[in-house]
Amino acid sequence: MEEPIAQDSTPIFQRIKDYLVGEIASGRWKEGDLVPSEQALVRQFGVSRMTVNRAVRELTAEQVLTRRQGSGTFVAPQKYQATLVEIRNIADEIRARGRAHRSQLRLLREEASSDELAAEFELAPGTPLYHSVIVHFENEVPIQVEDRWVNPACAPHYLAQDFSSITPNEHLMAAAPLQGATYGIEAQPAPPEVATMLGIGEGLPCLVLHRLTTSGGRVASVATMWHPGHLARFTGSV
Repeated sequence: MEEPIAQDSTPIFQRIKDYLVGEIASGRWKEGDLVPSEQALVRQFGVSRMTVNRAVRELTAEQVLTRRQGSGTFVAPQKYQATLVEIRNIADEIRARGRAHRSQLRLLREEASSDELAAEFELAPGTPLYHSVIVHFENEVPIQVEDRWVNPACAPHYLAQDFSSITPNEHLMAAAPLQGATYGIEAQPAPPEVATMLGIGEGLPCLVLHRLTTSGGRVASVATMWHPGHLARFTGSV
């Protein structure tokens, strides 16, 4: 029998939750794997069945675990996380989860800005901007459509980048160091072109992040990122 975990100020049920989540996050337990039974966890942690049940029940409600009647408790399909406050490279986030990232470039060109876009960039309507549309995959599952507009004055070599080997975020962080950012998040139905790229049904819910970044006193980039609602959650800290 393993020794009970060391005492600290964290409630015991939370420490059990942290242990279970940690095994998943480390990759030792993968999607669909059977996790130890409640009785096994009772023996491991030296606590009551009620305490273990609470930890497992809460993780099931949070869709980290899934229970199958008569079969046991398994690792649920994991929703990926997108960081809000800290601007991170999506490829790094995916690799940090132990998964494979690849991207598919759908559009890369110069276009005249609409009145609405020009207002966001604080430029005259019709000012040329760089426009890219990229689909990001995690283990071959499309998880984000990144529709980005870039100020050429901030990143003059944007159109020359190979976005199969570098992400727009990586290039912009080097070309136009981040000064500030503003965000907006909303749920929207997937329009036809986005639904096709994400491999979901038209009109299904998406979580949409609209992010504006500044560099050197100018608006450098305006990006709208579409995520399938059944897979995504956003996290952040300040």
